[in-house]
Amino acid sequence: MQEISSVTEVVSPARTFRGSVRLPGDKSISHRYAMLAGLANGTSKLANFSTGADPHSSLRCMEQLGATVRDENGTIAVTGVAGSFAQPEHDLDCGNSGSTMRMLAGLVAPHTGTYTFVGDPSLTVRPMERIRKPLQQMGARIELTDGHAPMTVHGGPLQAIAFEAPIASAQVKTAVLFAGLQAQGVTKLKESVRTRDHSEHALRAFGVELERDAEGVSIRGDQTLQAVEATVPGDLSSAAFLLCAALLFPDSQLVLDDLGLNPSRSALLDVLVSMGLRLQVLNLEEKHGELIGTVQANGSAEVKGAEIRGSLSAQLIDELPVLAAIAPYTGTGITIRDAKELRIKESDRIALVVRNLRNMGAEVEELEDGMVIPGGQTLHGGVIDSGSDHRIAMAFSVAALRATGDTAIEGAEAAAISFPEFYPLLRQLGER
Repeated sequence: MQEISSVTEVVSPARTFRGSVRLPGDKSISHRYAMLAGLANGTSKLANFSTGADPHSSLRCMEQLGATVRDENGTIAVTGVAGSFAQPEHDLDCGNSGSTMRMLAGLVAPHTGTYTFVGDPSLTVRPMERIRKPLQQMGARIELTDGHAPMTVHGGPLQAIAFEAPIASAQVKTAVLFAGLQAQGVTKLKESVRTRDHSEHALRAFGVELERDAEGVSIRGDQTLQAVEATVPGDLSSAAFLLCAALLFPDSQLVLDDLGLNPSRSALLDVLVSMGLRLQVLNLEEKHGELIGTVQANGSAEVKGAEIRGSLSAQLIDELPVLAAIAPYTGTGITIRDAKELRIKESDRIALVVRNLRNMGAEVEELEDGMVIPGGQTLHGGVIDSGSDHRIAMAFSVAALRATGDTAIEGAEAAAISFPEFYPLLRQLGER
């Protein structure tokens, strides 16, 4: 992969946070639409596709597998392979995207051939064993390097299984469903904690029948995918950073148009409201199973703390870094438990959050599965090590808005992994 030079972004304190924004498409949905469109019959038109680097890694992999991808005035047109992938001439480069590697492994596993997945240094230390177990139970053969990428999938005809997910992971669920779509029989997946359901909605959008009950989801094999025309809703995970910024200022006024409001991800909004953010949802509608609406957010005079543990930690796993970064500004602080998964993301997010909070003068206790961050603290500007992790870079840029003095975010270019527009929007919305 081409080396990207490190960028340091200086974030100055703001007086308030105001403006109206329409965010780029949801990263999770864009991944799934790209993959299913690449396998489908016909040409799919995907408007407001994510601008982040990760979903574009998925698009490039689909091209290597025989799909045609074109950018038609901002709408991504994907002509699929009609159910039959080509053998790629080179390794499938997933870049920084664990979503691409894990979910696409399930999609290619039923296809006879050999598919080798590679990625950048941070991706090669993330766990892949979690998808090998169910896919091998179905009949695929998967080679890993000490449980990690590079990963080689030796695909072929698969048999349906009943699988109980050992961890809460939408990516594992998706890999199993994508494989089950092309297997013999009915694949059943049981979840102890219900994960985000973008895959179920995406599969239905492409014409697939599946069933959902209280315990999990089942899918019948040998179904075909038909191309769709769809608009990807605004990314709620990207919105999390802007909503947390709005929470920090009593007179903030933020409007987010056409935002994805999937109920399986609404825990973030519930927590922010409990902390004092005033939210109104306008113009709510459903498109391809996904709820979309306009959100108006205003801060309040009192920012309350929170305790996040159990299934809530799993639901908020991507948003925990930014919640932790603003925790010192809350009245009673934030406690995070049962979030050990944070240690095996793009970085060890627990260790990096703790280190960077201390760099800004905060008191924080590091736990094996989380952290305890007291409230009522004042942060000063400092030097932040992003660890080349997009969520760390953006989380501490938000914290910097209320700090005393400027904050230097080293490795700020990492934000482009999911939200290339982040820093221009932060400058636009933060009034100084």
